[in-house]
Amino acid sequence: MVCCINPQSSFFVAGHRGMVGAAIIRRLHQLGYGNIITRTHAELDLTDQQAVSAFFRAEKIDQVILAAAKVGGIYANNTYPADFIYQNLMIQSNVIHEAFMAGVKNLLFLGSSCIYPKIAPQPIKEEYLLTGLLESTNEAYAIAKIAGIKMCEAYNRQHGTCYFSVMPTNLYGPEDNFHLQNSHVIPAVIRKYHLAKLALQGDFDAIQRDEAVFGQIPEALKEAMGLTAAPGSRPPRVVLWGTGKARREFLHVDDMAAACVFLLTAGGFSRPVESGPQPSFLNIGTGQDIAIAEVAAIIREVVGFAGETVFNPEQPDGTPQKLLDTARITALGWAPEYDLRQGLTQAYQWYCAQLSAQLRL
Repeated sequence: MVCCINPQSSFFVAGHRGMVGAAIIRRLHQLGYGNIITRTHAELDLTDQQAVSAFFRAEKIDQVILAAAKVGGIYANNTYPADFIYQNLMIQSNVIHEAFMAGVKNLLFLGSSCIYPKIAPQPIKEEYLLTGLLESTNEAYAIAKIAGIKMCEAYNRQHGTCYFSVMPTNLYGPEDNFHLQNSHVIPAVIRKYHLAKLALQGDFDAIQRDEAVFGQIPEALKEAMGLTAAPGSRPPRVVLWGTGKARREFLHVDDMAAACVFLLTAGGFSRPVESGPQPSFLNIGTGQDIAIAEVAAIIREVVGFAGETVFNPEQPDGTPQKLLDTARITALGWAPEYDLRQGLTQAYQWYCAQLSAQLRL
């Protein structure tokens, strides 16, 4: 199977308002691909099969990039498992099937590294899929993503389509979700350090403005971090989940987008790699991991917080280590450009820019 992409190809980017979809559109525009089709959730509910079917019948679509998903961090995944499995299964089933029904030959499905077993040899190779138990806190999301991979494989085998999947590691960058109850680790840590810095400066009005932009701060967290001006409140500090010992790999979202577009436009999925037969999905990452405590220390420096950091071991760490083996995509000629400190600095600058923009309104 060969994915045929040309400068006139039309792309439907599902989930274009999210961090991943927005980055992919930026990359497509950079490379001169201008025929990009998008729909907001208000315009097209991807969980509605009839609406998705009508959309594909009405539009001329050559390529689908399926970046739409319900996503969140440990708290959200563990608290709302039914929402995560239902919404993600519905979104991907509708888009993949209706793309096929409309004659779309090329589709790229965005998965997640959480598909792999909780305890897996490191670094994690693609063939480790379904070789062990999943991390319990995000099992529902992981099962939905595994179903998406297998659905693409099934359509390729039965119908000769060119539907492939990529498994990015933990992503961060512009357009990230900074809501403290359903964000991933890096945006949550960035926001906590920023809020603690404001509290240390006594700028509680700025904390209120931050809440207006990025969502309410739970009262228990405000108290634990000293984010209020109430008499007798504790000195400002940052409280982070877990022990800080868990190791994670982090990839800037623009690097992820570059990898996806590279695989589509350079025919990466149709080129053999020396390490084995052509896989139906590929890992995308940096090939390096870091302890949560270490990445928190970098963010602390980037933000400029001078106070205390406390880890709460009563909260879960999640998987002890998660580092992807990226040998296959490396063999195809792709490599990330951002180093972690550079990417974190850019992410914090984007965060501050949103606050400044709100202040000007």
